[in-house]
Amino acid sequence: MKVCTAGEMRKVDAFSIEQLNIPGIVLMENAASSCTREITGFDSFVIVVGKGNNGGDGLAIARQLINLGKKAEVYLVFADEFSGDAKINREILKNMNVEVKSCDDLDAFTVSVKTADCVVDAIFGTGIKGEVTGRAKNVIEIINEHSKYTLSVDVPSGINSDNGEVSSVTVNADKTVTFAAYKKGMLLYPAADFTGEVVVANIQIPQMVFDELGIKINTTDEDFAAKLMPKRSKNSHKGDYGKILVIGGKTGMGGAVYLSSLAALKMGAGLVTVCIPNELSGYIKELPPEVMTSLSDFEKDADKIADMVNNYDAVLFGNGIGREENVINLLEKILDKIEVPIVIDADGLFALSKFPEKIRGKKAILTPHSMEMARLLDVGAEDVEKNRFEFSKDFAEEYGVTLVLKGNHSIITAPDGAQNVNMTGNSGMATAGSGDVLAGMTVALLAITEPFSAATLAVHIHGKAGNYAKDRLSETSVTAGDIMEAIPHILPVENTKNM
Repeated sequence: MKVCTAGEMRKVDAFSIEQLNIPGIVLMENAASSCTREITGFDSFVIVVGKGNNGGDGLAIARQLINLGKKAEVYLVFADEFSGDAKINREILKNMNVEVKSCDDLDAFTVSVKTADCVVDAIFGTGIKGEVTGRAKNVIEIINEHSKYTLSVDVPSGINSDNGEVSSVTVNADKTVTFAAYKKGMLLYPAADFTGEVVVANIQIPQMVFDELGIKINTTDEDFAAKLMPKRSKNSHKGDYGKILVIGGKTGMGGAVYLSSLAALKMGAGLVTVCIPNELSGYIKELPPEVMTSLSDFEKDADKIADMVNNYDAVLFGNGIGREENVINLLEKILDKIEVPIVIDADGLFALSKFPEKIRGKKAILTPHSMEMARLLDVGAEDVEKNRFEFSKDFAEEYGVTLVLKGNHSIITAPDGAQNVNMTGNSGMATAGSGDVLAGMTVALLAITEPFSAATLAVHIHGKAGNYAKDRLSETSVTAGDIMEAIPHILPVENTKNM
């Protein structure tokens, strides 16, 4: 599923109409039908119509509901003036003798909203930026206060569909039916808090239009993930599935390497070795028996560790390792010599912020949250949150790495600027150790597939495992261990082939 800005979506529509000769009125009818299908369980409706194509969608929805025998009142927020395809739908309602009311009488409008089973918000489309004012503001306030159930057409009125900002008065939808692709701002906060359940409707715009226009942001789903899942051969051995080296841990933080190493095994790694400091020698008995161990002095043995990383298929650095000077020195030496793929996570990202140029061109996956990303960029975390797509893309392209900017929704960016947006997960995953599990899953996949696919698949499965744990426990009670234990239950199943 593609993700578009408002401007890109206008180009998609224009290409479909002008180059493919799909009539705009057909696309509008398809859009309206996709909305109508979502609300046929209700009996009475108020359709609140703005101007432009979003208003035209609303007029078509009203006609379809009336044709189904539903009670549908149509209210215009602005003047009764339409053009193009919206004008055609307005003329059809006139010819059907459907009364179209004005929102000038806010008392009457309020009564209608209170008594209706469902309100359809077709006030503003994707083009709005800034504050909603005047009559539209009054109308949205009434909808938010009195509507029993609200469906927004394409985007909730009041959100900026490019950057996720919202007006001080914004429709708080129960469901949003958006057309052909996610709108970028819907995946960002605070706008994502106003969309309710999101349905992306197929309005028969061919996929080739998005490809032709070079739209490079996708969302992930189960089919997408299944195609990325590396195949396992029946005639194979552990060496076929990756030798992993996990470098991390310090006093009080041994659990991080436990989680990441076991998660790597759960994700299918053939062999996992953890390189931990001598101070954790007593912790070895706590590690899973399947995990091999290597004790080192991270300061004295830095050159030795840097030399041995290329004996593995992939390396994970940073989980629970601390921020001491010897850690920073160790990572620098590793990056000077490493030739195999590497995942840098957690405290490893702190060390990397001292010399980000060292990662340039490496076969690397970085997994920062907003604070860690801000440190890498030397900006504020709030700036990162406002520009998640842009900062991710700029960094990945500049340094030639794959970047996972964690959050809701996590954004995975390839060195060429392509981006995948993860759609799995829940707030219960905001718990200690969750990132360590993700890092272990990621390095296991990195050992056997290319970085962008490995990162995309790991994040998708990680979120899906979190959902599995939530459904069987509760969103409040999910732990990192629960996420890890869920991995075998939710892996894509079509991943075995005969050799």
